[in-house]
Amino acid sequence: MKRILTVIALCVMTFWGSHTLRAGDFGIVAGAGFTSIKNVGADLATGYHAGITYKFNLPLGFAFQPSLLYNMKASQVDEALADLASFDYKMGYLELPLSLQWGPDLLLFRPFLDVSPYVGYALNNEFKASTNTSARLSTGFVNNWEGINRLEYGVGLGGGIEVWKIQVTCRYNWNFGPLFDNTDTAVKASEVIGSAIGEKFSDENFGGVTLSVALLF
Repeated sequence: MKRILTVIALCVMTFWGSHTLRAGDFGIVAGAGFTSIKNVGADLATGYHAGITYKFNLPLGFAFQPSLLYNMKASQVDEALADLASFDYKMGYLELPLSLQWGPDLLLFRPFLDVSPYVGYALNNEFKASTNTSARLSTGFVNNWEGINRLEYGVGLGGGIEVWKIQVTCRYNWNFGPLFDNTDTAVKASEVIGSAIGEKFSDENFGGVTLSVALLF
């Protein structure tokens, strides 16, 4: 009897394991981001993201889809910060969004709602600025991390549509936590950006819209 139960249990586990393997879809994802540093400048700058994704199909119309992306976020501000006439700031993150989706399968397509908490770590940055003088002096830095927080975390809300193996998703993303470290040790970023750090950048970070297209296999 024990042997029979053991065989039945192994068959169930084997079937469930194979079903689980078939329940997901691997894919590649890429898209554009339209971001700004909130409350600093109204103009959106264009960035990009690309990476891999895996969709787990769940019951009742739910799906769980984690991704691993390289996400380049950007901001462009004109005539806004103290003695700076304009600046461009870019930050490239290794980002892990965890998408929870819900939507009915309508055979030909699947519309869905999406909630995506995410965490990321900055790999590179670039800052370019021109001063508000007749000489229009330029200054900036590349991959200078003193006074800059490399860790990001936030949440995206949106929706999308899946047709066959092609998935299009649009999200608005809120990024929590300050981009710049406004402490006495944040000397390097302060030297370049000047008084703008204390006046404008306190508790600010990248926010905006992302549009992604995924191809599932």
